[in-house]
Formats: sequence, structure tokens, C-alpha cells
Amino acid sequence: MCDEDSNREAEAYYRRHGMTRRAFGKTGLGAALAMMLPWSARAQEVKESKVVVETPDGEADAYFVHPAKGRHPAVIMWPDIFGMRPAFRQMGRRLAESGYAVLVVNPYYRSIHAQLIPDEARVIDPDLRKAVWPRAKALAATLSPATCVTDGRAFVRFLDRQPSVDTGKRIGVVGYCMTGSYTFRLAADMPKRIGAGASFHGVGLVTDGEDSPHRLVPEMKAGFLIAIAQNDDERDPGAKTALRTAFDSAELPAEIEVYEGTLHGWCPPDSAVYNREQAERAWGRLQALLARNLS
Repeated sequence: MCDEDSNREAEAYYRRHGMTRRAFGKTGLGAALAMMLPWSARAQEVKESKVVVETPDGEADAYFVHPAKGRHPAVIMWPDIFGMRPAFRQMGRRLAESGYAVLVVNPYYRSIHAQLIPDEARVIDPDLRKAVWPRAKALAATLSPATCVTDGRAFVRFLDRQPSVDTGKRIGVVGYCMTGSYTFRLAADMPKRIGAGASFHGVGLVTDGEDSPHRLVPEMKAGFLIAIAQNDDERDPGAKTALRTAFDSAELPAEIEVYEGTLHGWCPPDSAVYNREQAERAWGRLQALLARNLS
């Protein structure tokens, strides 16, 4: 889970395997991320911009990127607890190069329009993580299942007004860490519009609460990918079984897997526990999910 235990495990992993600040400094952030995210020979030319999305609670700043030509299925990408930053914009761009109109959002827009992690940060190493963790936790606490849904509806409205979006195709939702659960909530709230959901090292997918995300599965009409960190599974081994039961009972397709050798947060390329091999495999499964459910 995204907690103090995860922080300690991330620090230990980074000390053993992480790219050093000095190495990042030599390459530069853009080059470092580019090395970590493989380039596709079939990458499409894209257009990107900073946008503002009107929501019931104000104006959400976001990054919108899409192929330069044509109309395409849309994808909403929610970042992890550390919020909007270059790593997620890079992932959004990479997904757009595969043929999707991608909106990467700032979930903390009610509190900050600046980034929690500055652009010049090369990696969220243990020192940076320790410095921003209290603020990240406080910002995360300002969000709720209700704000997830009201924001998600606003993001869908924004996308459906864009000329680059094919409104005849359903939308995908992707979430990391705390926002893995957001994919469940929006898919259940807008079953006719959301066709695919993906949760990467998502937290709180199975709880004892009546509003637990896994209890929302019967209300969905979306295919799902749930990629679980090995250490998250070790702490809550019953979660994957409860998720499997929920999707099977609803007769919805879901790929649920524990990724061997991974720690919570292994997917974003600026993470202290980034696992390139497993992150690439998870990315490939995301591409397959979207191709099956949004085309």
C-alpha cells in the first residue's frame, strides 16, 4: 500500500537499484525518461497542450495530447499520489502516439495548480519522497469517492467536445496508486461511456466498506486490467480473490495479476522502485485492453 512501509521498502530498493541523482543530472530529465520509455516505430505525430477543464468545484488543469490527425478513442489518466509531473505527461504522450486522445489530469486542482513534484526533480528518490510525503498525504485526504465521480464526469464532458475525440467509441480510464480505485468508480457511474479501466498498483480496491470499489463491479460495462504489486499482494493476499469473484459474478472480463518482483509504485519511470521489465509488460497489457474495448 502507499504508506510508511512502502516508503521504507522504496528507500531500500532505490539504494540497491536506483539511478542516482548524478546520473539523472548528466542525462537530463527528458533524456532519462526517454531512455526508460521505449520508442515505437509506429508512433503517430501528436499535438499537446495545457488545458483547463471546468468542474463543479472549479477549474482543473490538465495535459491533453492526441494524434495530429483524425478522431480517436479517449483515455483519462489519473496520476499517483504525487500528482501531475513530467513522467505522467510522458506516459500520456506515449499512449497518444499509439492512437488515443489522452487527458492527464491534476487531481489536486482544488488545492494547487503548481506541481507537487517540480519539473527539475529527476527521480522521486528517498530524500525527495520524504520531503513531499506529508503534503502528498494531506492533498490526497482532500479527495473522496464523490469528487472522483464529479471530476470524472467533467473530464468526460471535456473530451466529448474535442474534435480529436471519436465520441462513437467508449472512453478508457487509467489510474495509479490511490487513483486505481477511481477507474472503478467512474466505470460504475458512467457504464455506457466507460469501456475500459486499468488500475496499476491501485490501493483500496477491496475494503470492508459498503462503497468498496470491488462492490461496484456489477454496475460496470467495462473490461479491466488490474496490475498488483507483489508487496501489496503480500499485505492483502485476499484482495485479488475478491476482485476475481466480483468480476466473474458480473460476467465482466478482467485481467488480474500480481507482477512478480515489483514494489508498490513500480510503473511510473521516475519512481524510486521503477521496474522497467514489468512496467513494460503492464504497458503492453494496457495497450491490449484498450484495443479490445475501445476500438
